[in-house]
Amino acid sequence: MARAATIHVCTACAHETPRWLGQCPGCGAWGTITEERANKPTGGRGGAAPTTGPAKARPGTVPAGRPTRLRDVTAPRVPRLRTGLGDVDRVLGGGLVPGSLVLLGGSPGIGKSTLLNTVLGHLEGAGTRTLYVSGEESAAQVRLRAERLAAPPRAEDVAAGIGSHSPSGLTAAMDVPILAETDLATVIATIEAERPEVCVIDSVQTMHDPDLNGAPGSVSQVREVAGRLMEVAKRLDVATVLVGHVTKEGSLAGPRVLEHLVDCVLQFEGERERTYRTLRASKNRFGSTNEAGVFEMRGVGLVEVLDPSARFVGEATKAAGSVVLCAMEGTRPLLVEVQALVSPSELVPPRRVCNGIDRNRLALVLAVLGRHAGLSTSTHDVFVNVVGGVRADEPGADLAVALAVASAARGIVPGVGGEAGAALPVACFGEVGLTGELRGVAHADRRLAEARKFGLGDVVRPERHATLRDALRAALPKRQG
Repeated sequence: MARAATIHVCTACAHETPRWLGQCPGCGAWGTITEERANKPTGGRGGAAPTTGPAKARPGTVPAGRPTRLRDVTAPRVPRLRTGLGDVDRVLGGGLVPGSLVLLGGSPGIGKSTLLNTVLGHLEGAGTRTLYVSGEESAAQVRLRAERLAAPPRAEDVAAGIGSHSPSGLTAAMDVPILAETDLATVIATIEAERPEVCVIDSVQTMHDPDLNGAPGSVSQVREVAGRLMEVAKRLDVATVLVGHVTKEGSLAGPRVLEHLVDCVLQFEGERERTYRTLRASKNRFGSTNEAGVFEMRGVGLVEVLDPSARFVGEATKAAGSVVLCAMEGTRPLLVEVQALVSPSELVPPRRVCNGIDRNRLALVLAVLGRHAGLSTSTHDVFVNVVGGVRADEPGADLAVALAVASAARGIVPGVGGEAGAALPVACFGEVGLTGELRGVAHADRRLAEARKFGLGDVVRPERHATLRDALRAALPKRQG
């Protein structure tokens, strides 16, 4: 019996090689080459592949297209489909666009299916035709989640003031049509027959095309499944949401061509041990990629956090090593607590552990503290955490990290103007330069307005303090006695 022909494909960029390699020649990634069965050639007689391409086509056999000037192209305004969740609509740029293809990624158990069940429930309740295709769960399992969303609001939710925007009581979640299927042909036939306005595929890695070789989730399968679903979505004007798996590094699994193929890439981030989740867009052809939505996982499902600053400021601790960062999530200001712990180390080199900020950014801030502020941490372990599972990836978080580390190292409670015993924590924002200066950041007025709304009026910022040493002198009062 002849051995089946195989090829080796990179799971990151879909580059194909005839033999296994440790490093992909296409993208340079290590350990991403996997073996797959080669697809059978189709076309001409004897199974030979048809000759295609400009070199084989005879001149004049293919009609030429007629280009159109951009000013002559008509672009009708298509009304967007509101999802019923303000934060989701904000991240999408105003709602779902008919015929668009959205890729939603996130860690296992983070709440992707719960979020999409809530969205479909709101759309179904508004009279929008929906379809939920589940390749990972049975229809009975999805029903259990929908029953939780359709349950009436609990007394503690109403007492906490979240009953109005809680998903509980969403009875339309039980009316969403569901198809538990992994065969791609059956899924496409169902979409063409039902003609939904919004369709969710959970997940794209479980869909399988029997005409292709390879197991579900392989590079060839994911690429072909996504391409076929995109063709159906564009042809029938179906807003389609694909749920994607992520790797252990947190990036979307599958070939990179999948992210190029879709119109919008959403990341649902957070930690399963914490209650807060963040929805961000890394790619959006119909809106900005600077917006973010904050949700809280409760017993009834995901709840929109309409005022996340109030939650984080109310839980902030007035202690050494704690400051409040005036951050920006897209166009919305957000106050989050940054905590630091500095302790003597028995390791060489000492540990640098951070959660919610970039580790290289932490190393930069520590170097500036040692060189220009006289605060060396070369013999100490440094731990920095952004409370609530929020990520602060902007340069404006540098000053908050520096103040938190300096406060923890000196054991002094931050306080502006010598008010170390004040009831409210110190708020700050600003970028730290390599020469020890403080640099301004965007939307300073909106950050200040958000801080003043919660009584944090005396904010440490570059406009009031030119250097990092000046900011430390103002925010960390000297010990009495």
